[in-house]
Amino acid sequence: MSSSEDTPRADDLVGGALPQTQDLSIGALRDALSKVEGQAELERWVSALAQDSRAGARALGERTHRRRQAEIAEAARLKGLFELRSTLFEKGCQAVAGVDEVGVGPLAGPVVAAAVVLPAEVDLPGLNDSKKLSAKARERLDQAIREQAVAFSVGEVSPEEIDRMNILQATLEAMRQAISGLQQQVSLDHVLVDARKVPGVSIPQTALVHGDAIDGSIAAASIVAKVYRDALMQRMAGLFPGYGLDRHMGYGTAEHIEALGRLGASSIHRRSFAPVAAAMKRSGSSR
Repeated sequence: MSSSEDTPRADDLVGGALPQTQDLSIGALRDALSKVEGQAELERWVSALAQDSRAGARALGERTHRRRQAEIAEAARLKGLFELRSTLFEKGCQAVAGVDEVGVGPLAGPVVAAAVVLPAEVDLPGLNDSKKLSAKARERLDQAIREQAVAFSVGEVSPEEIDRMNILQATLEAMRQAISGLQQQVSLDHVLVDARKVPGVSIPQTALVHGDAIDGSIAAASIVAKVYRDALMQRMAGLFPGYGLDRHMGYGTAEHIEALGRLGASSIHRRSFAPVAAAMKRSGSSR
């Protein structure tokens, strides 16, 4: 019977000549693979496991290969998200901001914009357009972005101001506020904006269509703006019960439209938006 001294340790299996994988338990193989560093070394192990007679060992190799390929693809995707910023860095820019908004379409609540300057090196696995992320992923990334950012700022325009100036101008104003807030913290060299340039901003800008999906700085701003606004609407749900604001965040869902018809409009509803105006006309009152 072999003793524990005969069982190779995971640290002893990595970096040297590969052992016969079939001589090792699946657990020992798993431990060894967890300590492998470098693509070439990992490929040696995966190749060896593919020749193992045990289905469990081969499956372990296949899972390891798929996981590593996914990691490589994700690293390439994240690098691609910052290609434009890298080009700007090469031209001498140091502080490049991403700007995005959230809350253009809702019937209630403010429109919010965020502006974020990230450092040259970031660690934000899973970074993406906020609309493509779960609430849990957004909250995790929001915290990481705030911790890593060189600077960030949020701009907010109220429903009353939206009604006064229209939603497009209110959105641009929220973006101007966010950029202005950044300028009080850092000297900006360039601003990357989702979809459109922001009037009244003297800093060079680049507008990117679907920027929150193709640029990392804009994606970071979209996440900060979305998490900020969602938290605000959840608080508003307690002050204005019955509308379900904590579920739809003010968007015109069937639940929200039904509540408007039953309760009328509250003080945080956008009266210039047709469904709200129609609900007010039907009810003859507002809250």
